[in-house]
Parts: sequence; structure tokens; C-alpha cells
Amino acid sequence: MSSLLIRNVQLDGNVTNILINGNRFQNLHAPADAVADETYDASGLAIVPSFFNTHTHASMTLLRGYADDLPLFPWLNDHIWPFEGKMRAEDIYAGAKLATLEMIRSGTTWFCDMYWMAEETVRAVAEAGIRATVGVTLMDHLGEDEIKRQLDFLANWKDPTNGRISLAVAPHAVYTVSGELLQLCAEAAKTNGQTLTLHVSETEKEVQDCIAAHGMSPVRWLDHLGVLGDNVIAAHVVHIDEEEAEILKERGVWIAHNPCSNMKLSSGIFASDLLMKKGCRLTLGTDGTASNNNLDMREEMKFAALLAKVRYTSETLPAGEILQWATRNGAQAAGLNAGVIREGALADAVFLDLENERLVPNFSLTSNWVYATDSRAIHSVLCDGKFVMKNGVVENAEETITRARESVKSVLSR
Repeated sequence: MSSLLIRNVQLDGNVTNILINGNRFQNLHAPADAVADETYDASGLAIVPSFFNTHTHASMTLLRGYADDLPLFPWLNDHIWPFEGKMRAEDIYAGAKLATLEMIRSGTTWFCDMYWMAEETVRAVAEAGIRATVGVTLMDHLGEDEIKRQLDFLANWKDPTNGRISLAVAPHAVYTVSGELLQLCAEAAKTNGQTLTLHVSETEKEVQDCIAAHGMSPVRWLDHLGVLGDNVIAAHVVHIDEEEAEILKERGVWIAHNPCSNMKLSSGIFASDLLMKKGCRLTLGTDGTASNNNLDMREEMKFAALLAKVRYTSETLPAGEILQWATRNGAQAAGLNAGVIREGALADAVFLDLENERLVPNFSLTSNWVYATDSRAIHSVLCDGKFVMKNGVVENAEETITRARESVKSVLSR
């Protein structure tokens, strides 16, 4: 088990030395001469928790900018799904690799994914050295045999890393997954001890269609089926009422807010004030790059905070609260003791360059991090006690970018 001593780093406004033993923070006030296998001088840098992205579609990096400025269902039916139908395993892998590069450079060390060919995303994440909960997507159109194969895959899968990767059962949404399959998914997640993640009440059309089909809204339908629980990450949750918020709170559901995607697809404005007052478990996600169009969680924090203020008041969703959604809350949704710089927690962290012009003056690093700066301020990134970006360098970045470009050309030529 290797150790790392980080010297002269700023933590909560004070300069200190931090000792990491294995993959956890061991001592946040270590002596400067503490013995370690590796020493890193972090003078001029501040250490903050890394991001935990609770909803995305990693391989959709290959569709960045492919079909902009359209409503959700024409966007999906006429553009996104036809493109995805041409994608092969090597393309899923290339897109996921590009996503891990983008996430590392913007400070994310874990993400909850929903896409096809989950094993390709697992391979990309394992190579990148970060964490993920990789969703195995299930929809009715796959057919009985393929659904059974995917459920067997979920039941028998083994993590190829030392605890960095898990699988999630990922039924797409109530409009693509029958009640029977939703219940099968919920049972599989419970039996396997896995997360269940799905899109919920993203648009008004989804809500109205669900009421027409089942006599109740998506949240009520999922609750009626027994799907909702504390292992569920529900993405979007834009169109809900007070009773539904209470259901989500009582069931312990984790809610993944995706402000940029919601705005770009004109899906609606998240009821942050209502959900906070109800005591719901709130996190932050980027959604995929086809509807965002990036995976930058810092940018997502700013949009989430400002959008809440537009809907409610200037005091709604302050910087410290949204930072919690993006870090500690996301880590808890992942089932990880992370998202915080604390002794005993997993050593996932971001180092910010305090000489970055947008961090000057530094009345409040939290305020600057949420509202002022961007990912250019990120100097280095730790995941699991190891550097995945050191001094601005991510290994094999050029190869990853070249592979992604080649995959896009291949898909378009099919």
C-alpha cells in the first residue's frame, strides 16, 4: 500500500501537509518530514473535493453538437437514436474514453452512466483510473432474450478494479419500459445490491403520456410498482408536485438535477426550493454531451444556482449548498465515503491553482469555485489516492482524442 505526502497545500484557508495512505486521507495536518513513498509540493494550490456526476451518458461525447436546438422527443427519435444505432463496441469505448478525459480535466472522479454495451464503458473507466457506476440500459424493444442476457450480466459481473467500478440497473424511462420490466429491474437491483437509475418526469409530455397510459404521473406510477427506494438515482425530476416530492423524500430517492440539459432541451425548471424544503436527497449531473454539451460539473453548479435564483429568490441555493450537491451528496448517492477532504475518506480531490486570475481576490474560495472560475483553474486531480491528472497532464490524452475523431468518421460513413 503506497503513501503520498502533499506539502504546503491550502485547505480551508490554511496551509498544511496532507498524508494519504493507500486510497484514503490519513492525516490532514501531517509533519512536513512525514515518511511517504511519494512527496508532492502543492505550494500555491488549494485542495477541494472532486465532483460526483450522478447522471450522464458518457459515450455521447461522440454526438457533441450533432443535433442542437431541438425538443427532446424529435431530438431523440430523429437524430440521436439513429446515430446510436450505427455505433459499435469500439465506438462506445472511444466515446467513454473521451468522456473520462473530459471529466478528469474538469475535476470529476465518479459518474453514474446510462448507455449501451456497459462493458466498453467499464474498460474505459478502468484504464482512466477514476470511478463509475455504469448503468446497464434496459428497454422493452430489446426483446425478452436480450433483457434476460443483460439481467444475467448484472447478476454475475465482477469488478475488474479494486472497488472503483460498480454496475447499475438502468431502465431508461417509463415511456420505454413496461411496468413488468420496471419491477424486474427493481428486484434485480435489490437482489444484486446495485443502484437503479432512470429518467423521471423530465418533460411535461412524459408526465401527460404516463397519466394517459397508467392513470398516474411517473413518480406515482414508479411508487405504485414498488420501484422507488434509497438505491434509486432519479434523473431530471422536473415536473412534479408537492405530494410527489414527499414520496421521493419518504422513499429516500436520490435526485440528479441536470440544469444545462433541462434548459437546452426546454424541459423545464427544476423545483429546487420545493425539494430542499421537503428534505429530498439532491445531487447534480451533467446529462450527456449531446444535450449539454459538456461534462463540466463546475459549470453545472453555477447554472443550477442561478436557475434556482431566477425561479425563487437570490437567497435560494447558495454556493455552499450547490457545492455539497456536486460533491458530498453525489458521493453518498454512489455509496462512497468521499466528496469531502476528511481523515478516513477516500482520497479523491482537485487541486486549484490560486494564481488563476478568476480566483483573485479570494474572499471565498467556495464562491469563486461555484461562480467565478472554470476548469482552467484545475491544476491536478487525485482519484483513489493516485494522480489521474498531474500538473495539467493526463496520460494518453492525444491518443484518446484521435481515437474519438476516428470513431465519429466511421459511424458517419456506415
